Amino acid sequence: MAEAQRLLSREMDIDRPCAARIYDAFLGGSHNFGVERRFAERLELALPGVTGVFRDNRAFLRRAVEYLLARGVRQFLDLGSGIPTIGHVHEVARRRTGRFRVLYVDNEPLTVAHSKPLLAAEPRAEIIRADLREPGSVLNAPETAELLDLAQPVGVLMSAVLHFLDDGDDPHGLVRTYQRAVPPGSALVISHVTGGEQPAPMHLLANFYADTADPLVDRSPEWIDECFGGFDRLGPGTCCVSDWRPDPGAPAHPHYRILHGGVARKPARHE
Repeated sequence: MAEAQRLLSREMDIDRPCAARIYDAFLGGSHNFGVERRFAERLELALPGVTGVFRDNRAFLRRAVEYLLARGVRQFLDLGSGIPTIGHVHEVARRRTGRFRVLYVDNEPLTVAHSKPLLAAEPRAEIIRADLREPGSVLNAPETAELLDLAQPVGVLMSAVLHFLDDGDDPHGLVRTYQRAVPPGSALVISHVTGGEQPAPMHLLANFYADTADPLVDRSPEWIDECFGGFDRLGPGTCCVSDWRPDPGAPAHPHYRILHGGVARKPARHE
Protein backbone atom coordinates (compact mmCIF):
# COMPACT_ATOMS: atom_id res chain seq x y z
CA MET A 1 0.00 0.00 0.00
CA ALA A 2 2.78 2.43 0.92
CA GLU A 3 4.58 1.74 -2.35
CA ALA A 4 1.38 2.29 -4.35
CA GLN A 5 0.81 5.60 -2.58
CA ARG A 6 4.36 6.72 -3.30
CA LEU A 7 4.03 5.89 -6.97
CA LEU A 8 0.68 7.62 -7.22
CA SER A 9 2.34 10.72 -5.80
CA ARG A 10 4.60 10.70 -8.86
CA GLU A 11 1.97 10.61 -11.56
CA MET A 12 2.86 12.33 -14.80
CA ASP A 13 3.49 16.03 -14.22
CA ILE A 14 4.95 18.12 -17.02
CA ASP A 15 4.17 21.47 -15.43
CA ARG A 16 6.92 21.37 -12.81
CA PRO A 17 10.58 20.60 -13.52
CA CYS A 18 11.54 17.02 -12.65
CA ALA A 19 15.01 16.15 -11.33
CA ALA A 20 15.64 13.40 -13.89
CA ARG A 21 14.78 15.64 -16.84
CA ILE A 22 16.67 18.61 -15.34
CA TYR A 23 19.76 16.39 -15.22
CA ASP A 24 19.18 15.33 -18.82
CA ALA A 25 18.85 18.98 -19.87
CA PHE A 26 22.11 19.96 -18.20
CA LEU A 27 23.87 17.03 -19.89
CA GLY A 28 22.63 18.18 -23.28
CA GLY A 29 20.12 15.36 -23.70
CA SER A 30 16.85 15.44 -25.61
CA HIS A 31 14.60 13.68 -23.09
CA ASN A 32 13.31 16.77 -21.33
CA PHE A 33 10.69 19.45 -21.81
CA GLY A 34 10.70 23.22 -22.10
CA VAL A 35 10.08 23.59 -18.38
CA GLU A 36 13.34 21.75 -17.60
CA ARG A 37 15.31 23.63 -20.25
CA ARG A 38 14.08 26.96 -18.89
CA PHE A 39 14.97 25.83 -15.37
CA ALA A 40 18.49 24.94 -16.53
CA GLU A 41 18.90 28.27 -18.29
CA ARG A 42 17.74 30.24 -15.24
CA LEU A 43 19.95 28.27 -12.88
CA GLU A 44 22.98 28.72 -15.13
CA LEU A 45 22.33 32.49 -15.17
CA ALA A 46 22.07 32.57 -11.39
CA LEU A 47 25.10 30.30 -10.86
CA PRO A 48 27.36 30.67 -13.90
CA GLY A 49 29.17 27.40 -14.49
CA VAL A 50 26.71 25.25 -12.52
CA THR A 51 26.30 23.04 -15.59
CA GLY A 52 29.72 21.70 -14.64
CA VAL A 53 28.31 20.26 -11.41
CA PHE A 54 25.96 17.97 -13.31
CA ARG A 55 28.68 16.94 -15.75
CA ASP A 56 31.15 16.38 -12.91
CA ASN A 57 28.66 14.02 -11.31
CA ARG A 58 28.17 12.04 -14.52
CA ALA A 59 31.95 11.87 -14.98
CA PHE A 60 32.34 10.62 -11.39
CA LEU A 61 29.75 7.91 -12.03
CA ARG A 62 31.61 6.84 -15.16
CA ARG A 63 34.93 6.65 -13.33
CA ALA A 64 33.37 4.72 -10.46
CA VAL A 65 31.76 2.18 -12.79
CA GLU A 66 34.99 1.76 -14.76
CA TYR A 67 36.89 1.26 -11.49
CA LEU A 68 34.46 -1.45 -10.36
CA LEU A 69 34.45 -3.16 -13.75
CA ALA A 70 38.23 -3.31 -13.64
CA ARG A 71 37.90 -5.12 -10.30
CA GLY A 72 35.46 -7.71 -11.53
CA VAL A 73 32.07 -6.24 -10.67
CA ARG A 74 29.69 -7.03 -13.52
CA GLN A 75 26.28 -6.19 -12.06
CA PHE A 76 24.90 -2.77 -11.21
CA LEU A 77 21.76 -1.63 -9.40
CA ASP A 78 21.23 2.05 -10.19
CA LEU A 79 18.76 3.53 -7.71
CA GLY A 80 17.06 6.76 -8.75
CA SER A 81 18.75 6.38 -12.10
CA GLY A 82 17.03 9.08 -14.07
CA ILE A 83 17.05 8.66 -17.84
CA PRO A 84 19.83 6.24 -18.91
CA THR A 85 21.34 8.32 -21.67
CA ILE A 86 24.44 10.51 -22.28
CA GLY A 87 27.06 8.03 -21.07
CA HIS A 88 25.03 6.12 -18.50
CA VAL A 89 26.04 2.88 -16.78
CA HIS A 90 25.24 0.34 -19.50
CA GLU A 91 27.11 2.43 -22.09
CA VAL A 92 30.17 2.59 -19.82
CA ALA A 93 30.03 -1.15 -19.14
CA ARG A 94 29.53 -2.04 -22.80
CA ARG A 95 32.81 -0.36 -23.71
CA ARG A 96 34.68 -2.74 -21.40
CA THR A 97 32.88 -6.05 -21.50
CA GLY A 98 29.97 -7.93 -22.99
CA ARG A 99 29.31 -9.58 -19.62
CA PHE A 100 27.40 -7.06 -17.57
CA ARG A 101 23.93 -6.47 -16.19
CA VAL A 102 22.36 -3.15 -15.22
CA LEU A 103 19.02 -2.63 -13.50
CA TYR A 104 17.88 0.97 -13.46
CA VAL A 105 15.25 2.03 -10.92
CA ASP A 106 13.22 5.24 -10.91
CA ASN A 107 9.84 6.24 -9.50
CA GLU A 108 8.96 8.96 -12.01
CA PRO A 109 6.61 7.61 -14.70
CA LEU A 110 7.79 9.70 -17.67
CA THR A 111 11.41 8.90 -16.84
CA VAL A 112 10.63 5.19 -17.06
CA ALA A 113 8.50 5.66 -20.19
CA HIS A 114 11.29 7.58 -21.93
CA SER A 115 13.89 5.06 -20.82
CA LYS A 116 12.31 1.82 -21.98
CA PRO A 117 12.72 2.54 -25.73
CA LEU A 118 16.34 3.57 -25.10
CA LEU A 119 17.02 0.15 -23.57
CA ALA A 120 14.90 -1.94 -25.94
CA ALA A 121 17.90 -3.11 -27.95
CA GLU A 122 20.05 -3.83 -24.87
CA PRO A 123 19.08 -7.16 -23.25
CA ARG A 124 21.65 -6.68 -20.50
CA ALA A 125 19.91 -3.59 -19.11
CA GLU A 126 16.38 -2.87 -17.91
CA ILE A 127 14.50 -0.16 -16.03
CA ILE A 128 11.69 -0.64 -13.54
CA ARG A 129 9.36 1.83 -11.95
CA ALA A 130 9.82 1.49 -8.21
CA ASP A 131 10.66 3.70 -5.25
CA LEU A 132 14.03 3.18 -3.57
CA ARG A 133 12.32 4.08 -0.28
CA GLU A 134 10.53 0.72 -0.57
CA PRO A 135 13.49 -1.68 -0.89
CA GLY A 136 11.23 -4.70 -1.14
CA SER A 137 9.66 -3.36 -4.33
CA VAL A 138 13.15 -3.15 -5.82
CA LEU A 139 14.86 -6.24 -4.45
CA ASN A 140 11.85 -8.53 -4.96
CA ALA A 141 10.85 -7.28 -8.40
CA PRO A 142 10.68 -9.99 -11.10
CA GLU A 143 13.09 -7.98 -13.24
CA THR A 144 15.63 -7.99 -10.41
CA ALA A 145 15.49 -11.76 -10.16
CA GLU A 146 15.79 -12.13 -13.93
CA LEU A 147 18.65 -9.70 -14.43
CA LEU A 148 20.74 -9.73 -11.24
CA ASP A 149 22.29 -12.52 -9.21
CA LEU A 150 22.28 -11.17 -5.66
CA ALA A 151 24.63 -13.96 -4.60
CA GLN A 152 27.36 -12.31 -6.72
CA PRO A 153 28.92 -8.85 -6.20
CA VAL A 154 26.71 -5.93 -7.17
CA GLY A 155 27.59 -2.28 -7.60
CA VAL A 156 24.84 -0.35 -5.80
CA LEU A 157 24.72 3.13 -7.30
CA MET A 158 23.18 6.05 -5.41
CA SER A 159 24.36 8.85 -7.63
CA ALA A 160 22.83 12.24 -6.78
CA VAL A 161 19.68 10.67 -5.35
CA LEU A 162 19.87 10.60 -1.54
CA HIS A 163 19.59 14.38 -1.35
CA PHE A 164 16.05 14.03 -2.72
CA LEU A 165 15.03 12.02 0.36
CA ASP A 166 13.71 13.74 3.47
CA ASP A 167 15.23 12.95 6.85
CA GLY A 168 11.90 11.33 7.70
CA ASP A 169 12.58 8.74 4.99
CA ASP A 170 15.57 7.53 7.08
CA PRO A 171 18.15 7.64 4.27
CA HIS A 172 20.85 5.99 6.41
CA GLY A 173 18.50 3.11 7.24
CA LEU A 174 17.59 2.67 3.59
CA VAL A 175 21.24 2.53 2.57
CA ARG A 176 21.87 -0.13 5.23
CA THR A 177 19.02 -2.23 3.83
CA TYR A 178 20.58 -2.26 0.38
CA GLN A 179 24.01 -2.93 1.88
CA ARG A 180 22.67 -6.01 3.67
CA ALA A 181 21.02 -7.28 0.48
CA VAL A 182 24.29 -7.68 -1.46
CA PRO A 183 27.17 -10.09 -0.80
CA PRO A 184 30.79 -9.37 0.17
CA GLY A 185 32.75 -7.90 -2.71
CA SER A 186 29.84 -5.66 -3.65
CA ALA A 187 30.30 -1.91 -3.78
CA LEU A 188 28.38 1.24 -2.91
CA VAL A 189 28.73 4.44 -4.94
CA ILE A 190 27.30 7.66 -3.48
CA SER A 191 27.29 11.31 -4.50
CA HIS A 192 25.30 13.93 -2.60
CA VAL A 193 25.07 17.73 -2.60
CA THR A 194 26.62 19.60 0.31
CA GLY A 195 27.30 23.18 1.29
CA GLY A 196 30.25 22.09 3.42
CA GLU A 197 32.77 23.99 1.31
CA GLN A 198 30.52 26.49 -0.47
CA PRO A 199 27.33 27.24 1.47
CA ALA A 200 26.21 30.23 -0.63
CA PRO A 201 25.88 28.46 -4.02
CA MET A 202 24.43 25.42 -2.28
CA HIS A 203 21.76 27.59 -0.66
CA LEU A 204 20.85 29.11 -4.02
CA LEU A 205 20.71 25.67 -5.66
CA ALA A 206 18.39 24.40 -2.93
CA ASN A 207 16.13 27.43 -3.37
CA PHE A 208 15.81 26.72 -7.09
CA TYR A 209 14.96 23.06 -6.50
CA ALA A 210 12.37 23.97 -3.86
CA ASP A 211 10.01 24.92 -6.69
CA THR A 212 10.45 21.66 -8.59
CA ALA A 213 8.82 18.26 -8.20
CA ASP A 214 11.99 17.15 -6.41
CA PRO A 215 13.21 19.52 -3.68
CA LEU A 216 16.63 18.61 -2.33
CA VAL A 217 18.25 18.50 1.10
CA ASP A 218 21.72 19.90 1.76
CA ARG A 219 23.69 17.67 4.15
CA SER A 220 27.18 17.80 5.61
CA PRO A 221 30.12 15.76 4.30
CA GLU A 222 30.15 13.96 7.67
CA TRP A 223 26.52 12.91 7.22
CA ILE A 224 27.29 11.66 3.72
CA ASP A 225 30.31 9.71 4.98
CA GLU A 226 28.08 7.94 7.50
CA CYS A 227 26.08 6.50 4.62
CA PHE A 228 28.91 4.10 3.85
CA GLY A 229 28.60 2.45 7.25
CA GLY A 230 30.96 -0.48 7.68
CA PHE A 231 31.92 -0.69 4.02
CA ASP A 232 35.61 -0.06 3.27
CA ARG A 233 36.01 3.25 1.48
CA LEU A 234 38.27 2.86 -1.54
CA GLY A 235 41.07 5.31 -2.30
CA PRO A 236 41.18 8.24 -2.27
CA GLY A 237 38.27 7.99 0.18
CA THR A 238 35.32 10.35 0.26
CA CYS A 239 35.83 13.80 -1.19
CA CYS A 240 34.49 16.31 -3.70
CA VAL A 241 33.53 13.98 -6.55
CA SER A 242 35.72 15.82 -9.04
CA ASP A 243 38.70 14.81 -6.86
CA TRP A 244 37.84 11.10 -6.91
CA ARG A 245 40.35 9.52 -9.29
CA PRO A 246 40.12 12.42 -11.75
CA ASP A 247 40.81 11.96 -15.42
CA PRO A 248 44.24 13.12 -16.60
CA GLY A 249 44.06 16.77 -17.55
CA ALA A 250 40.83 17.41 -15.64
CA PRO A 251 40.58 20.87 -14.01
CA ALA A 252 42.19 20.75 -10.58
CA HIS A 253 39.68 23.13 -9.00
CA PRO A 254 36.12 23.03 -10.37
CA HIS A 255 34.10 26.21 -9.97
CA TYR A 256 31.60 24.66 -7.56
CA ARG A 257 32.59 22.03 -5.02
CA ILE A 258 29.13 21.05 -3.83
CA LEU A 259 29.08 17.31 -4.57
CA HIS A 260 30.63 14.94 -2.04
CA GLY A 261 30.90 11.19 -2.35
CA GLY A 262 32.99 8.13 -2.95
CA VAL A 263 33.08 4.39 -3.50
CA ALA A 264 33.17 1.69 -0.83
CA ARG A 265 33.42 -2.11 -0.84
CA LYS A 266 31.61 -4.62 1.33
CA PRO A 267 34.22 -6.58 3.28
CA ALA A 268 34.17 -10.33 3.74
CA ARG A 269 32.70 -9.96 7.21
CA HIS A 270 30.06 -7.30 7.54
CA GLU A 271 27.33 -7.01 10.13
